[in-house]
This record gives sequence, C-alpha cells and structure tokens, in this order.
Amino acid sequence: MTTENLLPPTGRPITLIDADGHAADSDQLKLPDEQVLVGLFEAMVIGRRFDQQATALTKQGRLAVYPSSRGQEACQVAAARVLRAEDWLFPTYRDSVALVSRGLPPLEVLTLLAGDWHCGYDPIERRTAPQCTPLATNGLHAVGVGHAARLRGEDSVCLVLTGDGATSEGDAHEALNFAGVWKAPVVFLIQNNGYAISVPLAKQTAAASLAYKGIGCGVPSMIVDGNDAAAVYAALELARDRAAAGEGPTLVEAITYRMEAHTNADDASRYREQSEVDAWRRRDPIDRLRIYLSDRGLLDDTAERELAEAAEQLAAQTRSALNADRPIDPAAMFDHVYGTPRAALRAQRAMVLEESKQS
Repeated sequence: MTTENLLPPTGRPITLIDADGHAADSDQLKLPDEQVLVGLFEAMVIGRRFDQQATALTKQGRLAVYPSSRGQEACQVAAARVLRAEDWLFPTYRDSVALVSRGLPPLEVLTLLAGDWHCGYDPIERRTAPQCTPLATNGLHAVGVGHAARLRGEDSVCLVLTGDGATSEGDAHEALNFAGVWKAPVVFLIQNNGYAISVPLAKQTAAASLAYKGIGCGVPSMIVDGNDAAAVYAALELARDRAAAGEGPTLVEAITYRMEAHTNADDASRYREQSEVDAWRRRDPIDRLRIYLSDRGLLDDTAERELAEAAEQLAAQTRSALNADRPIDPAAMFDHVYGTPRAALRAQRAMVLEESKQS
C-alpha cells in the first residue's frame, strides 16, 4: 500500500473480518496471519476479564474510578501487540487493557486508578508512558519522544492512543501538525467510540471523519472498523512500519463503541438509548473473531476452556493485589515536587508527619 492511497481516507471503514465472522475483501490491508489472529483473540478474552474485574473492584471501593474499555478490546489489544520491544506506547486513562496486553502487572496498571501514585510502573523500563488523564496531551509527549528518537538515529516508534473527544483539543492539532512537518515516527490511533463522555460526535466536529484532521496536517490517514481486531492490527502494522522506515506519521481512526458508561460515576442512559447499545453488542469484537477462528479449526472447546482458566487466574491475581492493604507513607506526597525541597514545602511535610503521629 502506498502513502497516496491514504490521501484522502476511504469513507467506509476498512474491514477484514465482518461482524458475522466472515472474511471481507480489501485491497488496502492484508489479513494478518493465523498466529497473530489467535494471539489477538486470546488477548481480547483475557483483557475483557481483567476489565470486568477492575469494574468490580471499583464497586467494592478498591479503585477510586475505572473507565471501562469493554467493546473496544480490538483497539486495545492490537495497539499493544503491534509494537516491538523498542517502541513506545502513550495510553490514556481508558487504556488499562492495552497495558495488560503489553505485559504490565495488574497492580502496576491500576495504581493510578487506585489513587496511590500518578503511575505504578517505570515508564522508561516499560517503554510505556503514564496513563494520561488530560485529553490529548499525550499526543504532544509522543511526538516529542518520537522526534528525539529520530534525531538520535533510532528507529523506535511511538503509538499514541486517544479518543474522539481528544481530537477537539488544540493539543491534538499541534501534535499532528508537528508530526506532519517533522515526519515524526508516530502512530495516532483514535478510538472513535462516538461520545466524548456524553457529547455525541456530531456535536464535536462537522468533518466527514476524524481522519481528515490528519489529512489537514499532511498526515496519511485511514479509517478502519474498530471492532475488527484483524483490520486494526493490519492498519497499525502498516503505520508502524512506515514510521520505523522514516516515512513519518500515520493516523488511524477506528470506529468502535464503549459498551459501558464513561466511568462508574456516569449514567449513560441519560444520553444514549439502549437500542443503540444493543446494536453495537451484535458487533462484538470477540464474538466475530471466535467465529472466524472456529470455522477454520484454529479454536476449539479445549482451547477456549484453557483460555478462560488463564483469564480467571489473571482476575484472581488482580483481586489479590488490589485487596491487599498497601503501606501508606504521608510524606511521599512531598517527594519529587522539587529536586531540593523549598522551606515552605519542608514545613508542610513536617506538619503532616507530626499530625500523622497524633492520629
């Protein structure tokens, strides 16, 4: 596929495996091989079980908040698995399943959402930036890291995850423009789930698609079926290879849907109809790939049972890690504010420690 084929993007999302589990013809993307597809299916099943467990922990008070990505597993898993060890991932607060799919331990992934620390893992060691809560700022981080890597002569690639709401932020345009001008090795994956919390896409943009925002910055762009793990993976693989080869950034808009509310603090029934949710439920990313693999003898009852057991083991590890009372150090909130703490900060720290002794 040439860059010219991505300008402008096709109006119809590219699909390789349709909602009924049948192969779909495409002259733009190549279907990933069987082993990749099996791996994507396994990661989606495990990721969904993790997502369910994290949601339950929130209701039990073990997490302060948890933004579920149920329904978006194809994007989450494809983004994590397409990256090489030397590449970087720039996730948002909704992308916990992507982090688990990248191999990060559940406790490290959920530390932020438990309210313990801003980040539970070493970003440099994991080649994974902290989960970003402010919308679109991670796009700027990604182009900065990617551009720096290119200046150092490295071929590492940065993949940044955003939602459709983030594309309404100025930071998103600045990141795309910088990436286009400097050919930064960045892959922008927009998970377009149709809502910025409660604001529908039609009230966010009048553009034909979000992919055109990339076109306006000279960034080759494409639109894929975001519930088709095969199509998302193939698109991201193409984009990753372009970036690694020095051909610059690519934007991939994945049309998907958030099956659950925005977070546990949201009531989705106030802004969308159940019939809409039911229609998307019939396009479930796991169901369609299960049918495709089963029809070709790549998945059977034994494999599914073993996979379910593996998913339960991860859920049990997650419960055990989050239910354990972790040590609390009140002084830690003052660490890392300044290289050399100022007098006022030292005084505040001393006051907190003194009051802690009395409580």
